[in-house]
Amino acid sequence: MTPQEITPFYTEAFRTLDQGRHETPDITVEFYPYIGINHTIRIRNDRILVRVAELCREMPANEQKALAYILVSKLLRKSVPPSARRVYSHYIKTHPVQEAARENKRARGRKVLSGAKGEYFDLDGVFEKVNRIYFGNRIERPELSWSARRTFRILGHHDPAHKAIIISRTLDAPDVPKYVVEYVMFHEMLHVALPTEHVNGRRLNHTPKFRQEERKFLYYDEAESWIADNARKLKRRAGGK
Repeated sequence: MTPQEITPFYTEAFRTLDQGRHETPDITVEFYPYIGINHTIRIRNDRILVRVAELCREMPANEQKALAYILVSKLLRKSVPPSARRVYSHYIKTHPVQEAARENKRARGRKVLSGAKGEYFDLDGVFEKVNRIYFGNRIERPELSWSARRTFRILGHHDPAHKAIIISRTLDAPDVPKYVVEYVMFHEMLHVALPTEHVNGRRLNHTPKFRQEERKFLYYDEAESWIADNARKLKRRAGGK
């Protein structure tokens, strides 16, 4: 659809949600080359400016209208109509749309990978051991890398778009037990085995099923305790980042 075809949806949404309290401003809609499925709406110089992700250019009229109601609701600080959220979310979660978003991120996003070989731990070996013991070697090997910087808030990260698992370089140290590195790797590999679920428009990464499976790690209690007991040390090591 063209921006001109979509604009009336925003006019309708504003008039419906505002309930005639204000005169409808001029509205400009454009497609914007965001890397992901992102959209923005704002008022500038008494005009409403809407940017819809280029990835949604082919989105059908009914879904475009639902998105209009969602964005205008946020602009006016109104509750999003459940029907609009349901229609839009159903479209966005479809496999072709999600795959297009991942491919766009792979093509245009930038992921800094510093390699799996650390000073004290080799992530290739850690992955192979965890995959063999807990997953029966069913997890396809992703890109493995230590983070470019030391971090303490996020000790591991699974990036499905780049098919990568990143482990915080803060853990590549002689005083870190190997089972802690293996536990963080296990946690991220679980994200591969148990992908994100979408429920009522919410992204659920750590579902009850996920937490149940996480506790199957042999040294779960020890790893959780070590991380909690050494939080301040990890923070200092990471420089507070």
